[in-house]
Amino acid sequence: MLLFFHIIVLHDFSPLFHLCIIKNKNDKQMKAVQLKSFGIDQLMVEEREIPALQANEVLVNIKAVSLNYLDLIMVNGSFNKNVAFPYTPASDGAGVVTAVGAGVTRWKPGDRVVIQYVQNWTKGRIDAESNAVRVGWQIPGVMAEFVSIPEHGLVKAPENLSFEETATLPIAALTAWYALIEQAGLRLGQTVLTQGTGGVSLFALQIAKAAGARVIATTSSDEKAARLKALGADAVINYRQYPEWHQQVKALTGGEGVDITLDVAGEQTIGQSLLSVKEHGYVGTAGFISGTALPLDIMQHQINMNFIRIQGLAVGSAESFNAMNRAITINNIHPVIDKIYPLSQVQDAYRRLESGQHIGKVVISLA
Repeated sequence: MLLFFHIIVLHDFSPLFHLCIIKNKNDKQMKAVQLKSFGIDQLMVEEREIPALQANEVLVNIKAVSLNYLDLIMVNGSFNKNVAFPYTPASDGAGVVTAVGAGVTRWKPGDRVVIQYVQNWTKGRIDAESNAVRVGWQIPGVMAEFVSIPEHGLVKAPENLSFEETATLPIAALTAWYALIEQAGLRLGQTVLTQGTGGVSLFALQIAKAAGARVIATTSSDEKAARLKALGADAVINYRQYPEWHQQVKALTGGEGVDITLDVAGEQTIGQSLLSVKEHGYVGTAGFISGTALPLDIMQHQINMNFIRIQGLAVGSAESFNAMNRAITINNIHPVIDKIYPLSQVQDAYRRLESGQHIGKVVISLA
């Protein structure tokens, strides 16, 4: 085992030593996934140099990464054609602090942390400045054994979760939390409609149940319906059996509709999402897996007459992340993980996500 010592000299010339343990490595090398052209089959594990630290940065030994739909469309080239190759993928990661820059005060070696996806959104409402930097998009992703992150771009990991579980939180969980709790104002006794068995929807189910809400879920199979009920869904609608599933939602709510839904598919579902909510209902657009166009009719979808609120969503601030993590710990919520892959099977992990057969989050372990 090679021990690599990171030495930082402070302004008063007193040395500050931080120990960084690198297993089975020569010099300052690490394993990282690199994409040199678009396509899942172009994802390769390579040796790269461990990143150097700036004064305000933290070196994190990444233990686990989880995949989102964003990661898939970044890799296949359907989202951003201007990717700078070689590209390090993935936005969600969790690990351990191994070294800190001379100006860092929030973290110390040994701290368990999770990456904040929108790096500069520390608190409050988002603005142009805080909205400018996303991990795995404007800056490299985290599918590497070591990454350097500004100290404000990290959040303390929940104490009750493993690294694999923690890695699922930055996008999917925080989107569900920010929508339900901080934007829709979910209250005890309300009804929430969740859609499918992807990460955002399952976290929405778990958060809604912890908040004392009734949950109606949609899905495509009896197998997935059974999993949803086991997670606490009060009713499940098979949308293959009921293509006009909003009618079933209304029937299950005495004709009123639900208080809140998070639409995860976009083009093919937004109309039914709007028809599923009651007066003053909340529809959060949390995804676009079926397309990005929103074909809406103000009268047909009763947007004005029912005072329906439609809101775009893109995760939340670090302040929101910390609040969610406290709730996760208090309620002992554990994310639903579909499967954990080793780093060497990164292509298989992406193909699992691409298949749409997963229930919960697809995770890659770097430990």
